[in-house]
Amino acid sequence: MLLLGLLVLHAVLAVVAVPLGRRLGRGVFALCALAPGAMVLVGALKAPQILGGSPVTETVTWAPALGLAVDLRLDAFSLIMVGLVSGIGVLVFAYSAWYFSPRPDLARFAGTLLGFSGAMLGLVLSDNLLVLYVFWELTSITSYLLIGFDDRKGSARASALQALLITSGGGLVMLAGFVLLGLEADTFSLSGLLADPPGGTLAAAGAFLVLGGAFTKSAQVPFHTWLPGAMVAPTPVSVYLHSATMVKAGVYLIARLAPVFAVLAGWRPLLLAVGVATMLVGGYRALRQCDLKLLLAFGTVSQLGFMVTLFGVGTPAAVHAGVVLLVAHAAFKGTLFLLVGVIDHQAHSRDLRHLSGLGRRMPVTAALATAAAVSMAGLPPLFGFIAKEEAFAAFLEGELGMLGAAGLVGVAAGSVLTVAYTARFLWGAFATKRGIARRDLVGPAVPRPVPAFVAPAAVLAIFGLVTGIVPWIIDGLLAAGARALGVAAEAGDLALWHGPTPELGLSVIAVAVGLGLFAARGRVERLQARVPDLPSANGAYRNAIAGLNRVADRVTGVLQNGSLPTYLSVILGTTILLPLPALLSLGAVPAPDTLAESPVQIAVAIGITALALGVVRARRRFPAVLLLGGVGYGVAVLFVLQGAPDLALTQLLIETLLLVVFVLVLRHLPERFTEAHWPLGEALRRVLAGAVGVFVTAFILIAGAAREAPSVAAFYLQRALPEAEGRNVVNVILVDFRGIDTFGEITVLVIAALGVAGLVRVCRQERQEPVGVEPEPAVQEGSGPEPSGQVRPAVGPGGPDGSDGPDGLGGEAGRRRPAVAGDPPPGLKWGEH
Repeated sequence: MLLLGLLVLHAVLAVVAVPLGRRLGRGVFALCALAPGAMVLVGALKAPQILGGSPVTETVTWAPALGLAVDLRLDAFSLIMVGLVSGIGVLVFAYSAWYFSPRPDLARFAGTLLGFSGAMLGLVLSDNLLVLYVFWELTSITSYLLIGFDDRKGSARASALQALLITSGGGLVMLAGFVLLGLEADTFSLSGLLADPPGGTLAAAGAFLVLGGAFTKSAQVPFHTWLPGAMVAPTPVSVYLHSATMVKAGVYLIARLAPVFAVLAGWRPLLLAVGVATMLVGGYRALRQCDLKLLLAFGTVSQLGFMVTLFGVGTPAAVHAGVVLLVAHAAFKGTLFLLVGVIDHQAHSRDLRHLSGLGRRMPVTAALATAAAVSMAGLPPLFGFIAKEEAFAAFLEGELGMLGAAGLVGVAAGSVLTVAYTARFLWGAFATKRGIARRDLVGPAVPRPVPAFVAPAAVLAIFGLVTGIVPWIIDGLLAAGARALGVAAEAGDLALWHGPTPELGLSVIAVAVGLGLFAARGRVERLQARVPDLPSANGAYRNAIAGLNRVADRVTGVLQNGSLPTYLSVILGTTILLPLPALLSLGAVPAPDTLAESPVQIAVAIGITALALGVVRARRRFPAVLLLGGVGYGVAVLFVLQGAPDLALTQLLIETLLLVVFVLVLRHLPERFTEAHWPLGEALRRVLAGAVGVFVTAFILIAGAAREAPSVAAFYLQRALPEAEGRNVVNVILVDFRGIDTFGEITVLVIAALGVAGLVRVCRQERQEPVGVEPEPAVQEGSGPEPSGQVRPAVGPGGPDGSDGPDGLGGEAGRRRPAVAGDPPPGLKWGEH
């Protein structure tokens, strides 16, 4: 159970990091780095076995009767993902130790980041669809905590909520797809599902539902808006989020499913359209950004669309190119985000309109950023060039016909935009610009970056350079990863130079046109400014949230109007309507075998009915309470007649206690019931009451006639004495056989009692407040409801305003105006998301 043990190690260290972090300070990052470091070591040791075609598998049976098990599988593709998640995770923890200054919440940040890493590892190792879904949602929850780490800022809270709502909503759609696929395939094993994929309409519907979760997680159009908004998080989170973890989850899932389900009608056109649209939208938005992090964020959106396009078409060449691009993107995007954090840490700004001369003042940082940017643009001799060449070659094969031609045009256009925004990044970060004063990097509060601060970025930049020059060192692993996805791939295909090929010509054209766009950036910006504001994804999100709040207000106003009859009507009506279709499908209601076992039962039942009618007709409260108690005592008599004196005694005690409580409460109520006009009307109330009676009777008769298995009562009668050593079978059931259920019910009662006690205490405090004295507000300004009492919904990300830096917020972040939920990021209008 090596893999499961490593996942547990992540969880344990994430928990203990919080109390230990108070003593360790920034050393808590070294403690947390032990878990991903151990995962990298295990992956390296198991690599020969995995590359030989023998994946590492582990199974822990969870609920065998339901077919639930924790199945873990480490094959070649999972090994690549583990290397990215854990390898870059170690670098991020090392970087964080130098990025943050000492602060009391570092341990919480480190523990949450490690939990995020463990959740992503569990996702890529899971071989059970339901377990995969659990880890999928854990990544959403932990990313919510990381994006909203600075919870004092409205923009951070809004962006975190936006990311959670979008990704969790897609996750629910994906879960429905998993259930359909599992039921059709008669297995929830991912490897088993792919080895023998199910056919039929339901399986196809399930596959397309899974894409809904993948699109939201990997920020595909129109769900991409949460990813740029997440830039309010500290830079270490941005590095991890964009290079190796959450946004790659959807790409990972598409890569697993595409080779099998690409034959479905509509699969390839859908993924090609979504991927190309995302690539173009992300690249276009990147050209409009002045914040370096936002520029890279929209660049990530574009690159994710590129990967979805390659994996989505599902051909062997495209899947192999997707695996290559997956690794190349992790290297160059991780490097660039790490270095943007260094720039902000040193220069106290990420706005390219305020940066000038950093290339000369920070030559090492500039050199590393240039190497990573060249890889992102797809230029030799970096690994990104090889990835782009492989992608062009996949679409030039001709296997996809017109669809492949459309994909080639889209990918080429996206590559042009990639070159243009890459040049914008390098120019904006390091060029000496006229009219902008050079940033002074020397001062007592702003030291030059120490080598250890830049070292994690150097590792990734050197990786991209070395694998570009000598790609054979990683060629075998990437080919094995493609084979693990079910396509034919052989090592030896990767090379820096294949001669004068069509894909090389496309690369040259893309670079030339992209540099031309950058050179004409003034004209491009003026043209973009003249483009009318089109409906944006972020605007759609804000409108959806606002509409949801309006619907919720209206529904709540009707169903939660303070009327007890309305509450009972909703509860009882729902109880009838939901199972009614299933009952009607069963046909006629069977007649009971016997109405009663003795005339006494009939007499008692008639008496109970008469007492119940008396309760309804009573106009004074005290007689109604007595009649209601009589109903309970009558039920106790039925229990005695059925040979259950224990239940009868319990019923008598409860009824007596309720009568006492009622009498004590009646002292504070009027003697007679008030004649209130119920909104639903007297006739509807009688219809609903009659329908409940008919429904309960029919349900009991149908359920009794539908029993096929023997009653579980015989099991309890046989096992109560030998296993629980009790002769009172009812008590044995409550205390032993179903003790956990009983404990849960007691817990619910305790919680309800605490809630009632809290309400009573508040009421007493309000009564004791002196008249004419206005109490002080309990909520600080900007952190709670507005004076009207209406809570303004967080409808969108505010945007980064210097949220990174040596103080954990970013250089001058603590001295700038705090962002407010709804503020657009610098250089970004609301319509630009």
